[in-house]
Amino acid sequence: MMLHIGLDDTDSPEGGCTTYVAAVLVEHLIGIGVEFIGYPTLLRLNPNTPWKTRGNASVCLRLKIDDSKYPEVREFVKGLVEKYGEFTCDNTNPGVVFLKGEVPDDVKQYSDTVVKSLVEKKLAVDLIEKHNLDFLEYKNGRGLIGALAAIGGTLEGDFTYELLAYRIPENWGTPRKIDLDSITKMDEALSGYTYNNVDEKGKPLILPRGPDPVLYGVRGETPEDVYRAMDLIESLSPLSGG
Repeated sequence: MMLHIGLDDTDSPEGGCTTYVAAVLVEHLIGIGVEFIGYPTLLRLNPNTPWKTRGNASVCLRLKIDDSKYPEVREFVKGLVEKYGEFTCDNTNPGVVFLKGEVPDDVKQYSDTVVKSLVEKKLAVDLIEKHNLDFLEYKNGRGLIGALAAIGGTLEGDFTYELLAYRIPENWGTPRKIDLDSITKMDEALSGYTYNNVDEKGKPLILPRGPDPVLYGVRGETPEDVYRAMDLIESLSPLSGG
């Protein structure tokens, strides 16, 4: 069957990262032999949302699995959220939505609404109930808003690719170790193919400032472009999964 897994609201300004949760999930799914439908999708939600955790983006994985594996996948997702969710933060209210089959048109329309405006959780819950979707929610469950929006954000218009490199857990919360000159050289080599790598003064823009797992993130026009960028960037500390 086709399965869409939407996740949101596991992070906080003090740490965590929903894309990291998704990356760990991807590794597990590869291990059990699922077939992915395209790359994971990252949906940037309304940046003016007052209750956003940090970057205000939600994630969706789309895959084909045997029906018999669904309970295992659901349980693994539950364990990941409970392990990595930043539950001590008031604004962290994780939500996960599971949708089987094709994405309904009203869920796609809902996703567009969430990107452009503020919506209440009830709108997400109404659609979840209408389509009889399975879900997980924690605390006030506001993450269901973004999780369902990620599923509906099928990226049928213009979009870019983003490559995220993660630090090993021992290095979370420590200064990022990376050759800054290599970022400048990468930016020069891939000008026009990758974006917003450095500012007008040459300061790197691809490095987060928080204690989260991300070492750096590069955006570009194609998967090949961002992989080329990774080859040019010199990390001075080990990468998670690398």
